[in-house]
Amino acid sequence: MLVIAALSITAVLAALPDPEGFVRVTPAEIHWTDIPGAHGVQFAPVLGDQSKPGIYVIRVKFPPHWMDTPHWHPNDRYVTVLQGTWYTGTGPEFDPSKAVPLGPGSVMKHPGHGVHWDGSAGDQAVIVQIIGVGPAGATQVDPKAPDWVEVKSGPRP
Repeated sequence: MLVIAALSITAVLAALPDPEGFVRVTPAEIHWTDIPGAHGVQFAPVLGDQSKPGIYVIRVKFPPHWMDTPHWHPNDRYVTVLQGTWYTGTGPEFDPSKAVPLGPGSVMKHPGHGVHWDGSAGDQAVIVQIIGVGPAGATQVDPKAPDWVEVKSGPRP
């Protein structure tokens, strides 16, 4: 997860402001980047730069069956599910059976320093859009644990 913050520094934003300061971004202008070591999870900056002060918008794409492990961010973040079913959990214990499924159009607030974990626990890819105020980063609850876990059987009812 710490890699996502580093990617925002070097990634090119989807679009630049016009002379009046307006920014328009089409899906074709969004550039996806593989997160190193993340088993196909991708990141795309949309607006702003999460490594700097100010509002940013990013997108994260999870392939089927991959979730991140418990971590937290320094500031509030607002996550909207754009595609697929996003499975979310809170607290320091990673347990997909306790994940809450959120479908497209759902929104979740991650409070600053709130421990959580999330991703795709099912057979479909998931895309979420995250809005927050930088600078941002991620801190793993257990630095010895893997950042990403494959969830083969999906969450239990």
